Amino acid sequence: MFHLLDRYTTESVTAGHPDKVCDQISDAILDACLEQDPRSRVALESFGSHGTLMLGGEVTTNAKIDYEAIARKVYADIGYTAPEDKLEVMVKVAQQSGDIAMGVDRDGAGDQGIMYGYATDETPEFLPKGVVLAHALARKLEALRTDGTLKWLRPDGKTQVTISRGKVITALTSTQHTADVSQDEIRAKLIEHLFTPVLGSVEGIEILVNPTGQFIQGGFFADAGLTGRKIMVDTYGGLMPHGGGAFSGKDATKVDRSAAYMCRFVAKNLVANGYAHKALVTVAYAIGRAEPVMVEAYDGEGNNLSDVVTKNFDFKPKAIIERLQLTKPIFRPTAAYGHFGVAGRPWEEVVKI
Repeated sequence: MFHLLDRYTTESVTAGHPDKVCDQISDAILDACLEQDPRSRVALESFGSHGTLMLGGEVTTNAKIDYEAIARKVYADIGYTAPEDKLEVMVKVAQQSGDIAMGVDRDGAGDQGIMYGYATDETPEFLPKGVVLAHALARKLEALRTDGTLKWLRPDGKTQVTISRGKVITALTSTQHTADVSQDEIRAKLIEHLFTPVLGSVEGIEILVNPTGQFIQGGFFADAGLTGRKIMVDTYGGLMPHGGGAFSGKDATKVDRSAAYMCRFVAKNLVANGYAHKALVTVAYAIGRAEPVMVEAYDGEGNNLSDVVTKNFDFKPKAIIERLQLTKPIFRPTAAYGHFGVAGRPWEEVVKI
């Protein structure tokens, strides 16, 4: 049996958060490889720190890739175009290990590990309310900057909500801004344009804005960023188990990504088909072996749904890739504001069981 706590907190970050910049760069490079060569194998890490961006990892592909150009374009697209945002870029990318390739070539899993998927009928997105609201605040914060509503906003930012018995009791944002705006104005404008539209009302909610007092320096010049360091933001807000493997920069032979998507797909379909109000699905693999070593599924009351899952869904890596169309270049948009609960993604499709 599993259930959400009566009181819990979840967070999200904007596309300009340094960890998310790295995720987007890694996934943009993955997409560029898949666009030219759908059989590409990619494990690409990005690391940014104080004016320097390093790209590293292992890639096996027939694609011709300008890693630096892709990284610089993503960085500029996010909004880091000011003179103080200038970057030095280093590239250290090698071929995938032959030892790993032997197992993957036989359609086996690209690594060992445990993956989880979760769904609930609490929201139309089949996600916990707190997760949905944290992402909605982060998306809106970004939109207020990019559409020009609040011209003093800059790309880096975080959001957070605390839920108690289904109601929001605290909402927080820390947002990068220019030096020519007061904190009083930031707070007033964000209550008007961010918190109220997303939450519907701020009555009875503690609103926190830039608790440190100001947030002028952001991105790679205030903090280091690294691919795969926001795995809870990417999934279920820390409210459900996580196997520990990140998503971004990895092609679908890496079950860290593909099997987690499959677990979400199955959990959502268990709920959508009426088998449960909440469902948790987990799978485990051995490197180089196609058949999972474990597939388990439960509803929120502790009832075992594993038989339903194994009769209806194939968790072998090749089958997952084919069912969810994971050789297509669809990954950069997933690298900010969560991988789940977004309509149009293959693992969010509802099918009849």
